[in-house]
Amino acid sequence: MTKNNNSDKSTDSICSVDYAFKRIGGKYKGRILWNLSLKNVLRYGELRRIITDVTPKMLTQTLRELEDDELVFRKVYHEVPPKVEYSLTDIGMELIPFISHLREWGSKQLAKEKV
Repeated sequence: MTKNNNSDKSTDSICSVDYAFKRIGGKYKGRILWNLSLKNVLRYGELRRIITDVTPKMLTQTLRELEDDELVFRKVYHEVPPKVEYSLTDIGMELIPFISHLREWGSKQLAKEKV
């Protein structure tokens, strides 16, 4: 989004809605965050079983993005076989009321459409 000043200079401004959706948008991020909120801690394999339509590559990529955005914490246990657990960070937890509200809205819309 570009904003023009009276002096005809253009500067880039950040739209907070765009910023938020870049961090949580996408096909899987909302579902990952929601399921982590329900279970507190999930291993990779558990997430893979819960989110059945995601490929391993996409799940790994999405988890990395969520970790980079400091929404998800990844804890690695140095043992054989390797064990990795995912949980929400405090920042990630802040999103849960909004995701819950979106879930309720989606349920109402689905009921209206009788899907």
